[in-house]
Amino acid sequence: MKKITIAIDGYSSTGKSTLAKQLAHHLGYVYVDSGAMYRAVTFYAMQQQLVAEDFLDSTELIKQLPKIKLHFQFNPAVGFAEMYLNGVNIENEIRTIDVSRLVSIIAEISEVRTKLVEQQQEFGREKGVVMDGRDIGTVVFPEAELKLFMTATSHTRAKRRHDELIEKGQKVSYEEVLQNVEERDYIDTHRADSPLVKAKDAIEIDNSILTKQEQFDLVLDLIHKFYST
Repeated sequence: MKKITIAIDGYSSTGKSTLAKQLAHHLGYVYVDSGAMYRAVTFYAMQQQLVAEDFLDSTELIKQLPKIKLHFQFNPAVGFAEMYLNGVNIENEIRTIDVSRLVSIIAEISEVRTKLVEQQQEFGREKGVVMDGRDIGTVVFPEAELKLFMTATSHTRAKRRHDELIEKGQKVSYEEVLQNVEERDYIDTHRADSPLVKAKDAIEIDNSILTKQEQFDLVLDLIHKFYST
């Protein structure tokens, strides 16, 4: 079966990564979490005290971009590739609400986007890749054979994200998570460089009332239809 590129875009906390991991495992494809890459750069900027909610030293961050080395390494214990920053596993560190508050700010920096898009395109050069993010079908892989655009109500997404953070032991209120989701939506859709938009040929999936299994079955059916045409 000929391998294809699957691009999954959409709003934050719509389960893009969960779906992408399921598809990659089922199809034997490479999974790339582009959002983890932006989170890793954000975490680096936080470590270097280059970003805060009311502060951003984009000039210094841009200067330090060559020092930021990112790679994914498969962890058989969890069944997916984890994010490494300069040789250190930071998978857990980049999933906190603190990183979530700042990642859209870092993602607005054109030089950061250029650096990461180049790496993402290299990951998918040989096809057989599932990648999720905000601009995968519009910028990273505009020629992807299958493009999906995930959406859900902000309250549904906040509830899912809140439950996930609580399960990981993080102390955060639902209201705080909802505010973060809505703020990220605004920044992602209004940034000048590669704003979050649905590609013209993308298939939109509203998973507000879908289970993970229902969503997976729906997309798998789309893939089967692709191969049957």
